[in-house]
Amino acid sequence: MVGLGPAGPELITGAARQAIERTRRRFVRTWRHPAAAAVDPAKSFDDLYDQASSFEEVYRAIVDRLAAEARNGVGDVLYAVPGSPLVAERTVELLRAVPDLELEVLVGLSFADLAWDRVGVDPLTAGVRLVDGRRFAIDAAGERGPLLVAQCDAEHVLSDIKLAALAAFDRSVGGRADEKVIVLQRLGLPDEQVFEVAWSDLDHAVVPDHLTSLYVAEMGAPIAREVARFADLTGELRRRCPWDQEQTHRSLRGHLLEETYEVLEALDSVDPDSLSGYEELEEELGDLLYQIVFHSVLAAEAGQFTLADVARGIHDKLKSRHPHVFGPFDSDPVEAKDADEVLVNWEAIKREQKGRDSVMDGIPPGLPALLFADKVIHKARSVGVVPDVDTATVAGRLYEAVRDAQAAGLDAESELREFAKAIGEQIRASEISSM
Repeated sequence: MVGLGPAGPELITGAARQAIERTRRRFVRTWRHPAAAAVDPAKSFDDLYDQASSFEEVYRAIVDRLAAEARNGVGDVLYAVPGSPLVAERTVELLRAVPDLELEVLVGLSFADLAWDRVGVDPLTAGVRLVDGRRFAIDAAGERGPLLVAQCDAEHVLSDIKLAALAAFDRSVGGRADEKVIVLQRLGLPDEQVFEVAWSDLDHAVVPDHLTSLYVAEMGAPIAREVARFADLTGELRRRCPWDQEQTHRSLRGHLLEETYEVLEALDSVDPDSLSGYEELEEELGDLLYQIVFHSVLAAEAGQFTLADVARGIHDKLKSRHPHVFGPFDSDPVEAKDADEVLVNWEAIKREQKGRDSVMDGIPPGLPALLFADKVIHKARSVGVVPDVDTATVAGRLYEAVRDAQAAGLDAESELREFAKAIGEQIRASEISSM
């Protein structure tokens, strides 16, 4: 892999030029770069940008082609990318993960090197962070700046950045829509432009291209400001409030259960058509969030995990449980045509990750009978088991089953639990027969 630098061919390094000259099989990520002509003759991946539905899909397809080319041919394969391969180049990350592939990376000058000069800052001293414009709301969360925002190549990207930034500003002091952001375009080229624009005009006053980036000296407030303030408040209450100081994981169990039921009640009151009920739901979700943050604070005191670990853990788990969305790129794709297939994949991955023999493992035995039965039925769906017991066979009819049992003078709790156990046995039998 070689970098073509941020502008014209005069900024390509000597090592990159030598690699280009000695390698016959050449590829460029795109011809849409001022220095790409230096690699000619070469094949590009521009066709993938027109066919794919997302950039991630493009990058994975590029890696698949390059890996196949490297394995099927004789000699080296050269892959040239804009800027430096080690700055904002997703394909490098993916190529490093390909097994049995020998990768040599020749670094180049990146757009960031020119940006430091144009804005007059030392990135190390100033503590500048580089973020992706297409992921600004996520990558810049909690950051006050300074930020160098790359890949601002479309109007909708600038619009999303503007909205995320304005949402972060403290509106209680009048808003900061007139604050300035520095726009950097085509650095190192004859038509280079560096100018300031108000945040409110960002997506109107700038005509973006693939060589557009932004420099944000300071955010008015971090994008994750409210969550950070809330976590800090929870910690302060723990330190200073007598009631909070007495709490333990066990003493909070009843509060967690109560807040959960209140959220469920609020959900039942939401009317998507009239938009009523959302105010109450917002409040109840906040009460439930307090319980989650409180338990994280207690765990941090014990030296076990923090709220950041909780967020990171659920992020990584969700990503690994959705291979039909996120990959894997180096094996046969996982498909999910409908919600039932998503559920099947989820349970299979969960069993593998947790080392369980059955999807029934891990269901808390202390669940209320109605919830226990509902859980078992969902497990049955995930393994394709259709219950053959003479009771309701879908979660929506469990309530009816309870009512009928009570009308017949039966113990509804026991009847429902026996019903669920019968389905559980069918599930285990189905799993054994499929081995």
